[in-house]
Amino acid sequence: MGSNDWNLIRLSKDQIGPASEMLVRSFFNDSKLTHILPDEDSRKEKGRHLFAFELRYGLRYGRVMATSPNLEGVAVWLPSERSEITFWRAIWSGGMALQRGLGKDGMDRLLAFSDQVDLYHKKHLPGPHCYLFFIGVDPRYQGKGFGGRLIHPMLEWLDEKQMACYLNTQNEGNIGLYEHFGFRVAEQVTLPDSGIMHTGMIREPVVERDPSSD
Repeated sequence: MGSNDWNLIRLSKDQIGPASEMLVRSFFNDSKLTHILPDEDSRKEKGRHLFAFELRYGLRYGRVMATSPNLEGVAVWLPSERSEITFWRAIWSGGMALQRGLGKDGMDRLLAFSDQVDLYHKKHLPGPHCYLFFIGVDPRYQGKGFGGRLIHPMLEWLDEKQMACYLNTQNEGNIGLYEHFGFRVAEQVTLPDSGIMHTGMIREPVVERDPSSD
């Protein structure tokens, strides 16, 4: 799925390690990551395990794109029917290694958080669609258009296929950015236990106007 008119590259298995390190830098102070891994001293190492798992999941069940071999940014896209990380999908994507890497407390917080997010995802957009699992840009390159380079090609392809797209964010500062790309807020809720503000967003495909209808 998706096009590659923006000189993006498909992430390879060999790039999971450096991509995970970049994503930890990108999300180090993100409310989701700080909730799952509250200890700042161990967050970098444990965060690498989390992102390595999520990248492996994306490689197995969706598409993982990067801006270049320098990994300025990475985006993971999933078909809606593979967006829920079930037990066996997790096992096939390295779930046991993730459990060892996060420890019991971190794993429990991750599972509880994911269950809540999945419930809202199904509520907001139950039909077939594409799911922007996450997008991260290295802090050194933020604000330089790399996020747009990762998002535009897939949205163009989704418009061609007339397919909706869904994402969620726990960073209210990103809402305006996603609205710029045509997403609208479906719902904002405060998640129990964590107190995190969770925003589900939907983008309907753009319908090209038929000139002959004028």
